[in-house]
Amino acid sequence: MALSFDNTEIAFRYRDNKELKRAHFLFSSMSSPFLSKTGMKFTQLAMSWGLPVKGMIKKTIFSQFCGGETIEEAAGTAAVLGKYNVGVALDYSVEGKDEEAEFDHAVPEFIKAIEYAATQKNIPFIPIKITGFARFALLEKVHAQTPLSEAEQAEWKRVEQRIDKICGTAARCRIMILVDAEESWIQQPVDDLSDTMMDKYNRNAIVVFNTFQMYRHDRLAFLKQSHQLALEKGYILGAKIVRGAYMEKERKRAAEMGYPSPIQPDKASTDRDYDSAAAYCIDHLDTIALFIGTHNEDSCFKAAALMQQKGIAPQNDHLYFSQLFGMSDNITFNLADAGFHVSKYLPYGPVKDVIPYLMRRAQENTSVAGQTGRELGLIKKEMKRRGL
Repeated sequence: MALSFDNTEIAFRYRDNKELKRAHFLFSSMSSPFLSKTGMKFTQLAMSWGLPVKGMIKKTIFSQFCGGETIEEAAGTAAVLGKYNVGVALDYSVEGKDEEAEFDHAVPEFIKAIEYAATQKNIPFIPIKITGFARFALLEKVHAQTPLSEAEQAEWKRVEQRIDKICGTAARCRIMILVDAEESWIQQPVDDLSDTMMDKYNRNAIVVFNTFQMYRHDRLAFLKQSHQLALEKGYILGAKIVRGAYMEKERKRAAEMGYPSPIQPDKASTDRDYDSAAAYCIDHLDTIALFIGTHNEDSCFKAAALMQQKGIAPQNDHLYFSQLFGMSDNITFNLADAGFHVSKYLPYGPVKDVIPYLMRRAQENTSVAGQTGRELGLIKKEMKRRGL
């Protein structure tokens, strides 16, 4: 097929020369584990000590991986992406809250994002994390099926009401909600909430997607089970498939607590299940809406090729591709150029509040085999083409 991820002119045409040079500097720094680790530690310490480093962070790593501090700033970034037929999953990336007042405060922020997205042509998605609306310890108890006290039952009821309010607003505004996956020991209530919301809102339209992490060896079977439940109840399954984000933490906890690790034995098994999940969903696009979230070129190419083989148009409203903002532009923009639905996950929020997100991006680019080298190679290729 004509699709290729090698065209750097298409991949980076939304970046001017200054932005491309900044990306080159960042990914060069991340290619050194020592520099990356030292930089991350310094950033965390400087912010906690109140040192005046916000401006430097905002101009470098924040600008590379985030859309802005406010919804208005993020909207400007989204508008740039929209010029190239790239959509946006507008992600309010404030994490680590643990108080009822903070959970309540988060709801209107998401309502605001949903209502704003409804006014824009290229913001079809709003991601949410259930841990942004519920205490981690409460989710652990619900997952473990530990009886809740009367106060905890009321607390859990408020969690359900927060999520329902967000999904109900999304349904009214015709915006889609992506429910992020969490650690395996709190995932069951997240799955149950997602199923409840899909049962309520995914009947006449696609509103809610649950996330399936394919680095877990049980998720391919669970995806098929979730589809059967949707068929029985008569709603469309929204399936966002990713490889996963908590591998080291999951393996460490399993080893420490003496239970079998939920993680696949190797990367090849994860890749196999990921591509099998995508193929299963593409085989059932009449009753499944699929969101392919990955930086893996091979998985994207296989899914696009399978669509072509089955005569499924690139603009099918039940299939979307996505990558994180600031990464894998060669996949995103070449897919968009070929006519596929593709969106960037676009985080936004105050610099100090999105530091945990930025640390994960830096860590991921340093630790994932080949990730930084691939990004850097593509940037260098484009700089050479531009004569920089």
